[in-house]
Amino acid sequence: MRDGAGTLVFVEVRQRASRAQGGAAASIGAVKRRRILYAARRYLMRLPDAPPCRFDVVGIDAGELVWLQAAFDAE
Repeated sequence: MRDGAGTLVFVEVRQRASRAQGGAAASIGAVKRRRILYAARRYLMRLPDAPPCRFDVVGIDAGELVWLQAAFDAE
């Protein structure tokens, strides 16, 4: 996805039936972030000029949608 400013946005979507164990966004731990970053780097390596990018999380908890823009950074 690209936002209006030309930033490439990588989006992780997570859903949980309840917030009992921290909710959908909290389910993205260090290992999952590393996997997302690895995939993003592999994708960006194929582009002639890598655009600015960010990592968003869309969490759905008990039917309620929460969009966290720039949820984490590349390490």
